[in-house]
Amino acid sequence: MSGDTRTVRAGRRTVEVHRPDKVLFPAGEGEEDDGSGRDGGHAEEYTKGDLVDYYRSVARYLLPHLRGRPLMLERHPDGLDGPVFMQKNTPEHYPDWITRAEVAKEGGTVTHAVCDDTAGLVYLADQACLTLHRWLSRTGHTDRPDRLVFDLDPFDDDFGRVREAARLLGELLDGLKLPSGLMTTGSRGLHVVVPLDAGHGFDEVREFARDAAELLAAGHPDRLTTAARKKDRGDRLYLDVQRNAYAQTAVAPYTVRARPGAPVAVPISWDQLDDPDLGARRWTIADALDQARTRPWAGLPARGRALGPARRRLDALRG
Repeated sequence: MSGDTRTVRAGRRTVEVHRPDKVLFPAGEGEEDDGSGRDGGHAEEYTKGDLVDYYRSVARYLLPHLRGRPLMLERHPDGLDGPVFMQKNTPEHYPDWITRAEVAKEGGTVTHAVCDDTAGLVYLADQACLTLHRWLSRTGHTDRPDRLVFDLDPFDDDFGRVREAARLLGELLDGLKLPSGLMTTGSRGLHVVVPLDAGHGFDEVREFARDAAELLAAGHPDRLTTAARKKDRGDRLYLDVQRNAYAQTAVAPYTVRARPGAPVAVPISWDQLDDPDLGARRWTIADALDQARTRPWAGLPARGRALGPARRRLDALRG
């Protein structure tokens, strides 16, 4: 290893990491209270080498959420203070062992990277890819999602509103007999993720999510909204279902977010919703692996559910 290059063993491959000491997350003041009641404090400094080490360590927990899915890569070559590149098309210089997925778009196709192994994670970290945004469908059936995502987006950093919305949504999904998992976003809110059987198209899945969100908002109009325009939301929490569309993405579990202190989007159990220290940025690359080891989504079924029975129950509730 030279001062500018570090060689990392990842499975059967070795990957060169260039400029591992380059600072991607500068030290400094942390962000304001994330809603958990804790202030931001002092944000730790993290380098590209730290990012590589984190993704390598968490690979066994992260890769099942990435394999076979087209990715949009959020790259910050000069760290948080530099420009950001939202990369869909895979550059020609990427090694041939990085899986590609050519998918249809309006007027043509786009070739996304797919991350199937630890070496791929290390390589993408070397490209200063901080955040992995994954499709909700897989390469074999890109038009049929096997994940449904509700994004609980608060007006401010009041995490109490997020907790309340998560509980209400969880109760609704339980009534519809749909299993669901909670995840901090590493930003401000929570994602509620429902595993599906890939038996329905995006339009049908998004319509279901929209109808469920509207039913919930109608029951709590002073606290929840489905209004897409910010000016129409007031101080209500936004139940965002727009990610449930073809070619849209959502942050992957255990991915790092481009915010001071390197917070991580982390799956949690429903019991952890009562933790007074819980906030959207509760975990960082320093301790997200500890949470991963608890396997908070162990109770989710291995196979996703068909949406038809839940659709009929939802229609009955809507009258």
